[in-house]
This record gives sequence, structure tokens and C-alpha cells, in this order.
Amino acid sequence: MTAEALPSPAPRDIETISLIGFVHGVSHFFHLLLPPLFPWLMPEFGLSFTGIGTTMTVFFIISGVGQAAAGFLVDRFGAVRVLAAGITCFALAGIMLHFATGYASLVAVAALAGLGNSVFHPADFTVLNHRVSQPRLGHAFSVHGLSGNLGWAAAPIFLTGIAAADGWRSAALGASVVALLALGLLLWRRHALADMEPHAARAAGDAGPTFAFLGSRAVWLCFLFFLLITSAFGAIQNFASPILQAVYGLSLTTGALALSTYLTAGTAGIVLGGFLAEKQAQDLLIALALGVAALLAVLLASGWPPAWSVLPLMAGIGFCTGVAGPSRDLLVRRAATARFGKAAYGRVYGFVYSGLDLGLATAPLIFGGLMDARRFGEVLIGVALLQTLAIFSALRVGKAA
Repeated sequence: MTAEALPSPAPRDIETISLIGFVHGVSHFFHLLLPPLFPWLMPEFGLSFTGIGTTMTVFFIISGVGQAAAGFLVDRFGAVRVLAAGITCFALAGIMLHFATGYASLVAVAALAGLGNSVFHPADFTVLNHRVSQPRLGHAFSVHGLSGNLGWAAAPIFLTGIAAADGWRSAALGASVVALLALGLLLWRRHALADMEPHAARAAGDAGPTFAFLGSRAVWLCFLFFLLITSAFGAIQNFASPILQAVYGLSLTTGALALSTYLTAGTAGIVLGGFLAEKQAQDLLIALALGVAALLAVLLASGWPPAWSVLPLMAGIGFCTGVAGPSRDLLVRRAATARFGKAAYGRVYGFVYSGLDLGLATAPLIFGGLMDARRFGEVLIGVALLQTLAIFSALRVGKAA
């Protein structure tokens, strides 16, 4: 067995996984820098839901475009520097929000936070693929996904708690403190993320021409997969509560609980998915998990089940979607290494995961018209259709890679 094939010591892997998981949680925390503060920002600046919601479209567009570019920076300058720049953008976004004077300021905050968010997927996955032993990669990707969900969960509690006690401007400063603490931890423990080989050597490695990855069918299929699966997730995240209230007569509280059930079950699915992803047939696991999720979505859309079954059905959809998560990330690794090796991790992950931001940005546009027309069941049918199309793209990735 060569030195390269030997597994890394467990303590080193654990430190790398934990640190990357933490900073990924911070990135998801800043996904929600603005939304929890909407009840304060809207009356403060006289904004409508459409106006304030546009700030999140700006966030995801900037993040998606920036993510595709950030992969090249990771390959050239290394993940630690790029991650530090992203977290610095978060800190500055919180400070800018504290001093916001109008709608233009909020749009600028969203753009700066989106720019910061753009670096995390290419940097995180480059580090994990370079630093973590192959037998532990499934668990590494599981922790990565789990930490993101925890970041989403922490932001509303943290920000609304401070805003209720001392105003939204203090909440914005509190978010900046979170970013600065994360930046300090990253710089202190940066050796745990250091690349195993010099950036220049990697850049001159086996990646081929700079944009050669754009000629890879597998890379484009991975991009399509992320676009489809996150469009489905965005539809549920944005509209599940009012859909279930309309179709099943649920109360506002129960509708919100159904969405929380979906997200919580998704977290549990990610944990199990980390173990299952160690098998080689990641594409088949994705197909099975998303297939079950799509069937449950169709059943929910039919309106046939009794109201008491809504929460278990939402839990099933979330759990199956979560199970597919770690295998999804390993499938992208297979697509990256099939032709380009380690030298192109950053640019491949950056481009592929820009499909995630595009999916989240377009989901409200795709399904908003159906919601306005009160065609609620068709939204859930659309979710099932997107998940089914994602299955076919995952299977094609497996063959192409």
C-alpha cells in the first residue's frame, strides 16, 4: 500500500470534518441574515413582500454566479484564503445591515452576503476530498450537510431573539460577531485545512486546460441534477405551509410544524445517508431515495390521505431527500475525478453547486404562478416531477463518470 493510499489518522480527519462543518453551518446561518428580520425591516423602510423578497433573489443570483468563479480561486490560491474572504464578506454584510438606511442598502447587504456564500461549496469539498480519508468521506459529507441544516435552524432563533430584545440593528451586529468568531477559529486552526500539495503544483496537474471541465457530460449532468433537486426543495421550503393549509385544512401552526417536520426528518436522513454513501452505487441509492420521495409527494398532492397523515408523509419526503444528500456529493466527486483528477475539484464543485443557487432562486418564479392561481396540488406534482427528472440525471451521471 502506498503512502497516498494509506488512510489519514482519525483525529486529523475528525478535526478537518468538524472545522469544515462549522464554517458550512455559518454559511447557512447567513442565508437567513435578512429573512428573520423581515417583520422589522418591512415597516422600517415601507417595503412590500415582493420588494423585500427580491433581496433573497439577489442573494442567490450573486451566490450562484460567484460560486462558479470561486472554484477557480480555490484551485489557484487554496481553500483557507478563499474561505477567510467569504467569512469576511459575512462580517461586513452584518455591519452594513446595522447601518442600513433604505432599500438600496438591503440589496447591497444581500449581494455582499451572497458573494460571501459563493465560496463555501467549492472550498469545503476541495478540502474534504484532499484531506479526509476515502473510508470517511461519506461521513464527512454527511456532517457537512447536517451542519448546514443546523445553521438554518440557529439563525431565526438567534436573530429574532436579539431583534425582539434590542432591535434589528443589534441583531445585525450580533451576526457580524458570529462571522468574526468563525474567522478567528478558521485562522487559528488553518493547518487542519491546509492543502497536501502546493497550489501551483496542483494547478499544473491533471486538470487539463482551465475550462476543459465544461466539455464533460458528467459535469453538466451534475449541474442539472442540482438545479432540479433544489428547485423541488425550494418549492417545499417556500410554499409547503400554505399548500397544506389549503389542501388539508391545517391550521397555520400545524402547517408550519409540517415544514419543520420535513426539515428535521431531512437531517436524520443525512445522518443515515452518510453510512449508506460508503457503498459504491451512489447513483442507485439516489434513485431509490428520490423515487420514494416523489411517490410520497404525489400521494400528498392527491388530497386522499387523512389530515393526520400529513406530518408522517412530510417526514418521509424529507427523510428520503436527506438520505440522498451524501451520495449526491460523492457522485460529484466521481464526476470530477473521472477525467480531471484532484486538480479540478474547486472549479468542478463550484460550477456544479451553482446549480443549487439557481434552483433556489428560480423555484419561487416557477411555482409562484401556480400558488397565485390556487393550484396547490399541482405544486406538489411539480415537486415529484423534478425529483423524478433528478433521478434520471443521477443515473446518467453514474454511467458517464
